[in-house]
Amino acid sequence: MNVKDLVDALNLKVYSGHEGLDNMVTGGYTSDLLSDVMGNAPAGAVWITLQTHVNVMAVATLKDISAVILVKGLQPEPNTIVQSDNEKIPILGTDLQAFEISGKLYHLLGLK
Repeated sequence: MNVKDLVDALNLKVYSGHEGLDNMVTGGYTSDLLSDVMGNAPAGAVWITLQTHVNVMAVATLKDISAVILVKGLQPEPNTIVQSDNEKIPILGTDLQAFEISGKLYHLLGLK
């Protein structure tokens, strides 16, 4: 499954990084602690977080994250959008809580 398929299936908003919508999704990781993501998120994962600052993109790039999903209707900061476009890592959004979107992603990827 690619990021675009994920956007369509979960009704996500695309804030930035449109050139990365073909990135392949191999799993997911939910955390708001950057050091946790750096140490544990697998490459190809979709990262679910409430963090909106530019450091999110530094970690996403370092870990080869396929896309970032912001929860609770949060929107990325302007400099985060710029970095997302530069790195071709989409930032997506949902009004759902992290728990809800994590469960939906888990089932969508057939990891049940």
